[in-house]
Amino acid sequence: MRIVSLLPSATELVCGLGLRDQLVGVSHECDFPNSVVGLPILTSSLIPEGLDSATIDILVTEQLTQDAALYALDADVLQRLNPDLIVTQALCDVCAVSGNEVARAVGSLSGNPVVINLEPICLEDVLETVDLVAQAANCVDKGQRYKANLRYRIDTVAQRSAIVDRRLRPRVALLDWLEPLFDGGHWSPEIIDLAGGIPCFGAQKEPSQRRTWEQLIAAEPEIIFIALCGFDIQRSMQDVDAFLALDSFKELHEAVGTAVFLVDGNAYFSRPGPRLVDALEIMAHTLHPTIHELPEGLPSAIKLNSRG
Repeated sequence: MRIVSLLPSATELVCGLGLRDQLVGVSHECDFPNSVVGLPILTSSLIPEGLDSATIDILVTEQLTQDAALYALDADVLQRLNPDLIVTQALCDVCAVSGNEVARAVGSLSGNPVVINLEPICLEDVLETVDLVAQAANCVDKGQRYKANLRYRIDTVAQRSAIVDRRLRPRVALLDWLEPLFDGGHWSPEIIDLAGGIPCFGAQKEPSQRRTWEQLIAAEPEIIFIALCGFDIQRSMQDVDAFLALDSFKELHEAVGTAVFLVDGNAYFSRPGPRLVDALEIMAHTLHPTIHELPEGLPSAIKLNSRG
């Protein structure tokens, strides 16, 4: 079977199922595992590189308001690859090629590939995508084993967190953009809760929302997790320094003693795939390090300031 993945989380899932050898094409953002680097690329971003976060937000907002594309799909490469299975998404036009563009491109193919749209908005949905892809790729047994392992890891964290007295659970806000502020929606509040925190900013199973500093200050987070959508640690630091220097943050810190942690949002928190389980384990270790040991190979969250 010839498989094409048009989003990073799907690529990670396909490889997690042991199907790397059947993967023939990926998106321009697919970078994990390392073995996918060098595969034919089918997508490109229409947002110029090197922009600051505020400008990116303005451009994205304008494009979405005008119902314009943020990504381009190379139909010629897709036709040349002649896939049997295309894994894409219909959840977020900011994250990948739109479902409508994929449908148009598939309609021009001589073959009749199976197209799967993944739309997970919580951890249980992510587990269900394992079943969907495994069934489409004719590896149901592998899918069941892989799904069972992911569920075991989630349940292990949940069971450990269950012993934490609610009075000892910190109020946690996850931010996935800093200029302007966006909360972490969809699966982020669930991850905070399972990790032993109290989510105080962001709506579970709802998209990330633009927020004001007044709202963040009113939420009184004891811990802020910065996990910027699409940004690694190095790129995130360009925004973090300015964030910590703001008078609004100083006001929040003086009132609550808020601690700030930085994680690689692009790798762990932004993509609705298997590595959300890694994100859960990183979050849990950060909130309660004596209860949750950090699994080997996962990076610790970077503490950026001290409380109090």
